[in-house]
Amino acid sequence: MDSPRLCFVTDLHGKRSRYEKLFGFLEDNPPNILLIGGDFLPSHVHFKGGMEDFISQYLKEQLGGLRMRLREKYPFIGLIFGNDDPAAYLEMVKNLEKDKLLTYLHNRSVSVGRYSVYGYAYVPPTPFRLKDWERYDVSRYADPGCVAPEEGVFSINPEEDILHYTISEGLEALTGRKDLSSSVFLFHSPPYQTHLDRAALDGQYVDYVPLDVHVGSIAIRRFIENRQPLATFHGHIHESARLTGYWYESIGNTFMCNAATEGDQLAVICMDLTNPSKAERIIL
Repeated sequence: MDSPRLCFVTDLHGKRSRYEKLFGFLEDNPPNILLIGGDFLPSHVHFKGGMEDFISQYLKEQLGGLRMRLREKYPFIGLIFGNDDPAAYLEMVKNLEKDKLLTYLHNRSVSVGRYSVYGYAYVPPTPFRLKDWERYDVSRYADPGCVAPEEGVFSINPEEDILHYTISEGLEALTGRKDLSSSVFLFHSPPYQTHLDRAALDGQYVDYVPLDVHVGSIAIRRFIENRQPLATFHGHIHESARLTGYWYESIGNTFMCNAATEGDQLAVICMDLTNPSKAERIIL
């Protein structure tokens, strides 16, 4: 796999229309690697039958059927959860890993050919109540209007000490002193103050404090600046491409992209890992 083709999607939110587009695309254009960047589970609005049926029936059947049809062309599929995905369903997703249908990547790295693929799901505090995949960023601080991790709810007991764990420390522990020049990172949060983390918060205030329109992770941005991985993949902020006109950006030698979209569209970002800057974004 000297020149692997990688495709990336994120924030499908369990919508059947998006998954049908994705599976159809994969069958016609199978990549070597598919990365799914979180917020992949449905809400009750989008799927009748509940989360269990979506994972154990719909996803398992669709991925199993795809593997049967593609055979040796079935891609390596790496997945992380997003802040809307309850961690209570993690074991069900890991059952799909046992069936060799996908690989759960959060806080892990996996070798795929000569490349290392890392996953990291945590995002800085948001205004939402579910905190399974939210942690403090670089310090014990939550932006105005956001709910601190310890003040939210968890669907399972958190592994870390949420008062003191930070995304910055987590990334350092995950990567150590490794050379990351041939590594790609699957994040849910985009890096702070880029084209990829621009939210529609213009003119909004909380207690007379203006809200920052950039809502990404400072820790992830500093990590990219300092460690320079080959490419990083992000989601979380659906409107950023519309607001900025860009779905990609570079920091130094690192190519970064956000595939989150609005409405029922699905964006698939595809690239040859020997030249990520030539990536293309396909809207389905």
